[in-house]
Amino acid sequence: MHQKYILISLLAASASAIWPFDDDETSSSDSNSASATSSGSSSTTTDSGGIGSFFGFGDDSSSSSSGSGSSASATSSGSGSGSSSSTTESESSSSSTDSGGIGSYFGLGGSSSRNPYEPYETQCPDSQLIRLGNNISDQEAEYISNRQVNTNKNLIDFLSNTANLTDFDAESFVNNAPKNITIGLAFSGGGYRAMLNGAGQLLGLDGRYDEANSSGLGGILQSSTYLVGLSGGNWLVGSIVLNDFISVADIVDGSAGIWDLSDSIFNPGGINVLDTTEYYKDVYDSVSAKDDAGFDVSITDVWGRALSSQFFKDGNGGINITWSSIRNLSSFQSYEMPFPIVVSNGRTPGSTVINENSTVFETSPFELGSWDPSLRSFTNTEFMGSFVDNGTNSSQKCYANFDNAGYVMGTSSSLFNAVIYNLPSSDSLLSSAINSALTSVLNLVSSKEIDIATYYPNPFSETDYGDVKSISQNDTLYLCDGGEDGQNVPFYPLIQTPRGVDLIIAFDNSADTDSNWPNGTSIIDTYQRQYTDQGKGSPFPYVPAVDEMIKLTDKPVFFGCDAANMSDIIDYHGDKNLNVTDIPLIIQIFNKRESYDTNTSTYKMSYDSDEVLGIIQNGFEVSTLKNLTDDSDWAKCVGCAAIRRTQERLGETQSDECKSCFESYCWTGGSEKAASSQAPLSSSSTSASGSATAGATSSSTKKKGDGNRNSLSSRILTTATSILLMFIF
Repeated sequence: MHQKYILISLLAASASAIWPFDDDETSSSDSNSASATSSGSSSTTTDSGGIGSFFGFGDDSSSSSSGSGSSASATSSGSGSGSSSSTTESESSSSSTDSGGIGSYFGLGGSSSRNPYEPYETQCPDSQLIRLGNNISDQEAEYISNRQVNTNKNLIDFLSNTANLTDFDAESFVNNAPKNITIGLAFSGGGYRAMLNGAGQLLGLDGRYDEANSSGLGGILQSSTYLVGLSGGNWLVGSIVLNDFISVADIVDGSAGIWDLSDSIFNPGGINVLDTTEYYKDVYDSVSAKDDAGFDVSITDVWGRALSSQFFKDGNGGINITWSSIRNLSSFQSYEMPFPIVVSNGRTPGSTVINENSTVFETSPFELGSWDPSLRSFTNTEFMGSFVDNGTNSSQKCYANFDNAGYVMGTSSSLFNAVIYNLPSSDSLLSSAINSALTSVLNLVSSKEIDIATYYPNPFSETDYGDVKSISQNDTLYLCDGGEDGQNVPFYPLIQTPRGVDLIIAFDNSADTDSNWPNGTSIIDTYQRQYTDQGKGSPFPYVPAVDEMIKLTDKPVFFGCDAANMSDIIDYHGDKNLNVTDIPLIIQIFNKRESYDTNTSTYKMSYDSDEVLGIIQNGFEVSTLKNLTDDSDWAKCVGCAAIRRTQERLGETQSDECKSCFESYCWTGGSEKAASSQAPLSSSSTSASGSATAGATSSSTKKKGDGNRNSLSSRILTTATSILLMFIF
C-alpha cells in the first residue's frame, strides 16, 4: 500500500495535453471529435499567422489533410481489415475492483467495470497467430498494392512539377516501370529533439503544405510507400498516423490540440493538484488493471501512458487506442498514408547489453515480428496478448487491446535501461544520494527484466521458425528502445528485399557527438550489421567509416548511387534471387543548425512554444536545403534519386542534369573506402544459457486472471518508478 502511494505521489509528474496556442481555432485536421467517423475528404485551411508566418512565408500558406483528420478516432473496438475478430470493447468486460489500494486511500472507491487499458477476451481468428517471416503479409501486400496507385500519381506530379525534370516523360516512365517505384522514409530516435526536428523535416516533404510545394520537396510524403520511426522518431510517426495522418502544420498552429511540451510529463508546473491526483489515479488504475488481469507490467506501461497524454486529444490520453486500430482510420482505409512501422529491440533474458546481434523487431498495424534468423516470425498485432504454442492458440481464448498505442510507442522509446549507464555526475550531495539509491534500485529492476517492455504471454512461444531458443522458449518477450543496438535510424524494415524499396530518405537526428549532433554512426552500424549472422540477407550500400562520414554531415549525402558497383555485396549475401538493383539508394539527411540550435539533449523533457517552433522551422530548412536557397536544384536531385534504380533495371543512361546532381551529392568511395565489413561488437551480451529457463520459470507462475498487486513485478515497478522520476527531475 505504501509503495503504491509512492508511485502516484512521485509520478504526479506527467503533463496534460494543453497546447500553448489558441485551441478555439479549428482546422481540417481537427474537424471531428476524438470518436467521430472520418469522411475521407480533403480540405484546406488558411494559416493566418501560424507556422506559415513563423517561417516568413506570409499569410497565404495553407495546409490540407488527407481524410477529415479526426484525431485519434481509432480504438480497439472493431478490428478493421485483415482480422476476423468482431468483438468490441463493450462486448467483453471483466471485473477489476480496487478493494483498498490507492483508490480507497484517496476516497475514490473502486470500479466494477473493465478498465479501458486492460486487455480483454475476444474471438480468435480462423488462421494461426504466427507465420514464417519470409515475405510481407497478405494484408500488407494488399495495402501496398492499393497505396501505390496513389503514390504513382503523386510521384508523377512531383517529377513533372516540383522536380521539373527536363526532357522526361514522368507519366510514361512511372506507369511503364517494371515495378512500382517504392520510397521509404526513416526517422531516427533522439527523444523530443528527434520528434520536433523530424516534424519539420516531414513538413518539408508534405504536399498538403503549400510552402513545401513552392520551397521544398512537397509531394515526396505523398509519393512514399513506407513511413518508419524509432524511439523519438516514432513519437512523430505514431502521433501523426494515429491522429488520422494529420499534417504537422495543423499540429503546430495549435488546432490539433496535441504536442504541448511546455511542461515535462514528469514535472508539470502550475497544474491543479486535484486534477493531477485524479490523472495519476487514472494512470495507476490503468496499469493495475492490466496487472490484475494477469499480464505483466513494467515501467514502460507508465511511460506509455504518460507519453499518450501529449499525443492524443481524446480526453483520456488514448487509453483505449491501439496500434492495430490504425487499420480503422479513414486515411488508412483510403490508402492516403504511407504504411507505418515502428522499430524496437529484443533483449536476451538475463542480459543487460544490446549489441549488433540483438533481434530487431518491427510493429505495423498488422503484425509484430522480426526478419532476423533468430526469430524469423510474425504475429497478428491485434492478438498479441493471446497464449500460443507455435502459432496455435493454446487456451482457445484470444485477447485484444494489449497493443495499446502508447505502450507500443513507449516500447520503442523505453530509455529506462539506458539510464543505468548514463547517470549524470554532480557535486550536489543530494544528487549523489539520489544517484546512489537509483543505481541500486535500477540494478535490481534490470535483474528482474522489469525495466523494459514485457510482452507476456510471449506471442512467439515455441515457434519453430527461429534459430534462437532463448526467445521462443521463454514465457515472456522482452523489448526495449529501438536504437540501443546502435542503429538509431530505422533502416531495418526498409532493407528487407521482399518490400522492394528503391529509395530510402533517412533523417538522422541522433546525438552522437558531445555536442548532441549526429556523426553517421547509425548508418555505419546498419551497414556493418549485414556482415553478421543476423544481418545476412539484408543488403546495404557501402558507407565510409565515421572519421570520413562526419565530414559529410553538413549537407545531404547519397549512398549506393551506382548499383553496378555493389556486386561484391550481393555475392556476400549469397542469394541467387538478389540483384544489385535490389539494394536501395539512400539519401541521408543530418540534423544541423540552419536557423536554430537543435542539438538538445535526448533527456530534455520540456520545450516552450518558441523552442518547438524554432526546432520545427530548422527541420523544415534542413530537409528543403533552407527553402531551396542553398541549392535551387535540390528537388530535381531528389527526383533523380527516386528514378535511379528503375533506370538501372531498364539499362537507361542518366540525363546530364541527373549526372550533375549525383556528382554533387553521391559518396563514391565504394568498397575500397568503405567502413570495415567486420562489425565491432560494442559489448557482449550475457550468455542466455540457463537464463531462458529462469525467465520462463518466473513468468510461468502467473496465469491469466492471477492478478496480484503485491507481486514482485508490481513492487519493483512502484519503487523503481518512484526513485527514477525523482532522479530525472
